Amino acid sequence: MILQGKRILLIISGGIAAYKILDLIRRLRERGASVRPVMTAGAQAFVTPLVVGALAADKVFTELFSREDEQDVGHIRLARDCDLVLIAPATANLMAKMASGLADDLASTILLATNRPVLAAPAMNPKMWAHPATRRNHATLVGDGIRFVGPASGEMAESGEKGEGRMAEPLEIVAAVETLLDTGDKPLAGKKAIVTSGPTHEPIDPVRYIANRSSGKQGHAIAAELSQLGAEVTLVSGPVIIPDPKGVKVIHVERAEEMRDAVLSALPADIAVMVAAVADWRVASAAGNKIKKQPGETPPSLLLTENPDILKTVGHHAQRPKLVVGFAAETQNVAENGRSKLERKGADYIIANDVSPETGIMGGDRNRVKVIGKAGDEDWPEMDKQSVAEKIARLIASHFA
Repeated sequence: MILQGKRILLIISGGIAAYKILDLIRRLRERGASVRPVMTAGAQAFVTPLVVGALAADKVFTELFSREDEQDVGHIRLARDCDLVLIAPATANLMAKMASGLADDLASTILLATNRPVLAAPAMNPKMWAHPATRRNHATLVGDGIRFVGPASGEMAESGEKGEGRMAEPLEIVAAVETLLDTGDKPLAGKKAIVTSGPTHEPIDPVRYIANRSSGKQGHAIAAELSQLGAEVTLVSGPVIIPDPKGVKVIHVERAEEMRDAVLSALPADIAVMVAAVADWRVASAAGNKIKKQPGETPPSLLLTENPDILKTVGHHAQRPKLVVGFAAETQNVAENGRSKLERKGADYIIANDVSPETGIMGGDRNRVKVIGKAGDEDWPEMDKQSVAEKIARLIASHFA
């Protein structure tokens, strides 16, 4: 819990993206942070101090010359009594004030007076973000040590407007806050890791494909945890509906052959964690058009051919990583099949689990694994997939200790 006990001073400026701040406050607080809000006059035109204060469970500060708050020089106290100043949304106007050193309201005065790290999440119309004045201000602020998250590209609130300028999503901002405040041990600093995740989709025709029920939750969580421990992570992901983990390079693929090529292109590396549930077979020759049912005819035969074994390829590669971890999704004889896989595929560890339908593991949020290594086996109790990822990342870190 990186944010447990951390104090965030949240400056909310006036933009339509201010409505996302309500979710951002909730996300920060559920991770153990306290949030003290400061709202500009513009922000109050989009969301009310009442609802912001209710979600933050703290007073909302709005006035520089407040008779009550300035009894003890409140703007200086606010600027210093925190671990991080977060600006979301950061409008073009507020960025211009910061770059010029202006201090004509509570928010800009705090930003001039603070000696804490500052993280800004810009949000504005794409043409405003691309304007030379905004680009100059952004460059000045980066040079002054201000950190930024976003903006992202996409549809804007204004009809027909699209481009770079959307505020980063709340979870992306939270991840940036965690990165900035993370003072934990980085035992994997300087190490390169490759992680595969999710299923592969092997086309039958342009409409149908062979796949499995893998959600990618476990692989994505492991990639994120390795990054948290300092590793430079490349995640090769099959088709999933979960967001990319932050701080990780992600390569999106669909077929097993594409996943193999992406993994090999990421070598050399120190660590390989092959979590993806790769389809064992593919159609030897996928149809170019949708295969149509014909009345009275039997279903067409599908000639299958074996897909590349990515774990075995990596485990016996000339540029084999120093540590190779594979996964074995089994429905019977979990330990026996996992140990056989360890020996055949050149892995250092196999993380084996029972994915029988009644376990709910494949596609679910919890996992129960057996860690099979050359020195012996270890059974871990059932836990959520995030906790499994944390334990696997620590196991990997201990290997390099």
